[in-house]
Amino acid sequence: MKKLFIIIIIGFYSIILFGQNDKLSATIVFYNVENLFDTINDPNTADESFTPEGRNNWTNKRYTKKLNDIASVISSVNTEELPALAGFCEVENRKVLEDLTKTTVLKSKNYKIVHEESPDARGIDVGLIYCPDEFTYLLHKKIPVNTGTEYKVRDILYTKGILYETDTIHIFVNHWKSRSGGVEKTEPQRIKCAQTLRKEVDSILSVNKNVKILIMGDLNDEPKNKSVFETLGANNSNKPESLYNLMLPLSENGEGTHCYRGEWSMLDHLIVSNNLLNNNSGFILDDKRGQIFRADWITYESKEGYKSPGRTYGGPNYYGGYSDHYPVFVTLIKH
Repeated sequence: MKKLFIIIIIGFYSIILFGQNDKLSATIVFYNVENLFDTINDPNTADESFTPEGRNNWTNKRYTKKLNDIASVISSVNTEELPALAGFCEVENRKVLEDLTKTTVLKSKNYKIVHEESPDARGIDVGLIYCPDEFTYLLHKKIPVNTGTEYKVRDILYTKGILYETDTIHIFVNHWKSRSGGVEKTEPQRIKCAQTLRKEVDSILSVNKNVKILIMGDLNDEPKNKSVFETLGANNSNKPESLYNLMLPLSENGEGTHCYRGEWSMLDHLIVSNNLLNNNSGFILDDKRGQIFRADWITYESKEGYKSPGRTYGGPNYYGGYSDHYPVFVTLIKH
């Protein structure tokens, strides 16, 4: 009788634990982490500023603080669960992502990494981390962007996997050409990025128009700029081939993820295929908009009362903040 009682108790708690692990949601984050460099000089890239001897005096102490700060942000986006997936830009290499996943607040998730080196002159790349218990990795590749000029832009990172053994998800992580040098002058290179990405999206849709695609990244253009709205086709229409920009509604309300001289811009995007919006099965979005994480503790407020993301550096001046961008995120719900 005593053995039977123990078996019943064990079975009861097994049911409870199974119910707790049978997750019905998945949080996905994108974050421009503002120059997450290690402290080692890479002779193949222009990273000398981010070394202990460089102009930024980038020490191990500052590097460790930056890692823990970024991890704190990632773990705070959704207080109920750590993200199933998180995409990043402005990461120097695979090592910084490995160090990030080993931080105290993230290591329990046992995150795995998807990363490829890009041709960026400073050596900054995009990358993705994922929880293998929630996302089954299938394959990835880097997608070069030919701008038609000598200037080399960062590759697009494509990853395919299965979310909770339910839905195949196609993920693109981007960091398009910056506006440095002038918005109009640099726009053709961002349009080339958009054309390259659209071609990849179309090749996937041509095989199966019902696939689930998630595009994330710092596109260095706003939702209604030509590269995003027209070339990429993230115009929120009901056409099957159109893409839906989850940050467009927030942008139209005057919100943004980056602030330059008091002007807010929505440079960080979460864009999805229509099958993540209009579907009766698997993971979908209940709310047709993304979210910006902008807690007070990652925000700088000037003496005049203006708020902006609290940055790590301003030129060579060390401020010790988190990043000059706010992260964006979305939660997929299983139906």
